Amino acid sequence: MCGRELLPVLGQPQPERADAARNRRRIIDVASRLVAERGAHQLSLDEVAREAGVGVGTVYRRFGDRTGLVFALIDEHERRFQAAFMTGPPPVGPGAPPEVRLRAFLRALVDRTVAQQDIYLLLDLAAAKGRHGGPYRIHHTHVAALLAEARPDIDAAFFADALLASVNVRLIRHQLDERGRSVEEVKSGLDALSAAVLHAPRGGRPGGEA
Repeated sequence: MCGRELLPVLGQPQPERADAARNRRRIIDVASRLVAERGAHQLSLDEVAREAGVGVGTVYRRFGDRTGLVFALIDEHERRFQAAFMTGPPPVGPGAPPEVRLRAFLRALVDRTVAQQDIYLLLDLAAAKGRHGGPYRIHHTHVAALLAEARPDIDAAFFADALLASVNVRLIRHQLDERGRSVEEVKSGLDALSAAVLHAPRGGRPGGEA
């Protein structure tokens, strides 16, 4: 499992002055509201600054550009999500068997991706590092650790990538919009996929290795 201490996704400077922390909180709250009301594609740093009551220079200095602000929005939710699977109650948190935790984690990740799909889609378009850095790196470490605990004979890193690929925001959007599947059907598909990995023939590894 990942370390017990929560890992910052963005590397935001900390600790910070009280006034800087208040400004950041206002900016994040306003940006979250605007995304919920209009979608992430219409997020404007100028409007965020105006509604948060701070200078636009403050927003640009703190977040750099819209992509930086999008990362910060994800970071807020990521910290809570990390707390749930690192130290929260089972089955997502410690205390349940690894196969049960894996299923619960993937289901929770689907819920989170659907809830923030506009932000994830914007991030996917704006920054390549959004795909396999930040949250993905932490999720991969966690999933690989659960797989290694449940099935030490398989290539846990490979199968962690394979499972997490199915929780890609674009694929989920396609499943919901184009395939007409419900969120619960997507989760059930992931249940079956993770079960297939956990019950794969022993000794088999990617590339045909025995």
